[in-house]
Amino acid sequence: MRKPAPLKGISHPFLSIVVPVYNGGEAFQACLSAITHSPFRDWELIVVDDGSSDRSAQVAHQFGAKVLRTHRPKSGPGVARNLGAQAAQGQYLCFIDADCEANLNTLSRLAEALKSHPDLDAVFGSYDDAPKAPNFVAQYKNLLHHYTHQTGCEDASTFWAGCGAVKRSTFLAVGGFDTKRYPRPSIEDIDLGYRIKQAGGRILLAKQVQVKHHKAWKLNSLIKTDLFDRGIPWTQLLLNSRSGMANDLNLQVSSRLSVVAVYLLLLLGLSSFYSPQAVWGLLLVTIALLILNQDVYRFFRQKRDLSFTLKAILMHWLYYIYSGLAFLIGNYLHWQEQLGKDRAVTKTLFDH
Repeated sequence: MRKPAPLKGISHPFLSIVVPVYNGGEAFQACLSAITHSPFRDWELIVVDDGSSDRSAQVAHQFGAKVLRTHRPKSGPGVARNLGAQAAQGQYLCFIDADCEANLNTLSRLAEALKSHPDLDAVFGSYDDAPKAPNFVAQYKNLLHHYTHQTGCEDASTFWAGCGAVKRSTFLAVGGFDTKRYPRPSIEDIDLGYRIKQAGGRILLAKQVQVKHHKAWKLNSLIKTDLFDRGIPWTQLLLNSRSGMANDLNLQVSSRLSVVAVYLLLLLGLSSFYSPQAVWGLLLVTIALLILNQDVYRFFRQKRDLSFTLKAILMHWLYYIYSGLAFLIGNYLHWQEQLGKDRAVTKTLFDH
């Protein structure tokens, strides 16, 4: 695909697009190509190479990007985004992941949302409903993300850095991404959103702003990421946060009830080997799970066939199982952290 000539003469653009990359491959090329072919042109492009061993930096140069490099390879996307933000000249920082391909109107719609709501501090969108990777796990995960964001509250209490923009002054005021707490890809964007809200900022979930995700999720990597890089740290963040648990996105009451229901389902399933009466309870809890999640299962059926939907239901229940496990581990780690603080305070008192 022909690469447009780099933009010239925009010293203070509306958007500073920051793309962190580590061995971006073909998805990264698609990401940059989509940005440079956007009809919205009031932007600068900053690519932060996090120590790639492939040609990511050269590819970025070919697309006319300003290329920065982290001081230490694999410093993490938070460090890379913060570095890009320091070099940015735009009014808004627009973060796009290297494996995300903007639609033709993504940047236009993002800018339109910001211009029509000048009081906004941040805007973010979602994946589209046509993920690039064809395998089932990737299709399921990306469709679930799309559904979650498309049915979420527009007056958001969080942020998403896959495709989202933050007012540069707000970003700097709250300290950017917390790279000390989140040195690897994790929930650094969610944490940023919480801090913006706690500072009195306003965040919009713009459902018309969408990108295509290229990541080819595999089952083991999905569970590992959801458990250790999302579920556990998110639980700790919620317990440390003053904002509480909003009934929105992944934290809806129906999802919390489903976690309880799926563990009850496991318990009744084991009990049914010893007590035939447990089968009736098993049936009732299964029906309850289907009712609690009927909207998302209907969505899966609308987008894909019956076979996909049935497998997606089982995957969704597996997700509830390890989400419950993440919640328990997160609470335990939070308790250990608080216990350590209490011991430190006690030691200080006795030392004096």
